[in-house]
Order: sequence, then C-alpha cells, then structure tokens
Amino acid sequence: MALHAVILLVGAHYTYALTPLGFWLQEAFDFSRNHYDRIGHLAQGFFPAILAREVIHRATRLQGRWLAFLATCFCLAFSAFYELIEWWAALALGAGADAFLATQGDPWDTQWDMFLALCGAILAQLLLAARHNQQLAALLRRAPH
Repeated sequence: MALHAVILLVGAHYTYALTPLGFWLQEAFDFSRNHYDRIGHLAQGFFPAILAREVIHRATRLQGRWLAFLATCFCLAFSAFYELIEWWAALALGAGADAFLATQGDPWDTQWDMFLALCGAILAQLLLAARHNQQLAALLRRAPH
C-alpha cells in the first residue's frame, strides 16, 4: 500500500503527464506520450485487489473463484468511479483539467485506464492469492473460538 501511495503522490506532485519516470519510459521505449498515468492505473488495480479480497473474505467467508471475481469487480468499479470523477473535473475545470486528466490527446485514455486497473487486479491475485490464502488460514488457526 505504501508503494501505491508513492505512485499517487509522485503523480500528484508532477502531474501525471509530466513525471520524470514517465518521460524516461517515453524516451526508452519511443512512446508517443508520457505513460506514467498508465502505471498509476495498473497500480490502482494491483494494490487494492488483495485488500478488497481480504475484506470480502472476512465479511463473507467466500473463497476461490467467487472471491477473486468479486475482488476484481471491486477494483474495476473503483477505477470506473475514478474515471467519472475525472470526467466531472473536466466539466468543472474546462481546459484547466488537461493537467489533471493526463489524457495527452489520447481518445481511448479512459478505456486504457480501466483496462489497466482490471489487469492489475487480476495480476495481483494470480501472483499473491496463494500466499494470501496461507495467511488467512494462519489467522483462522490462531483466532480464539
């Protein structure tokens, strides 16, 4: 979660379209734009996925595919809600919203953002679910009955 906070804070400090890491990636991979916002949206799915998974598991005792599916749905819904906030900001700020939105002329930016959050949520669960299940089982063994 701390790494996710760092990604967000760096983006907020520089604005997502002007982060140095994004410029380095743009130059290194010959991208047409600064893709730091894409890193942020991948993280927006990756880091909250296990948190959502744990909350859902503790509240419902769901396991397996349904748990993964609902955690992924949470991350995707959160990403879609964030895109709505960006839209509302664009309506409220007009041309001043360009720095906040970081679309950089990409008409598919919103769709990419949500797709990357989805990919991040799925990736987190593929990489971390087995270890998370072990930790949850250990918690249940230690819990007083």
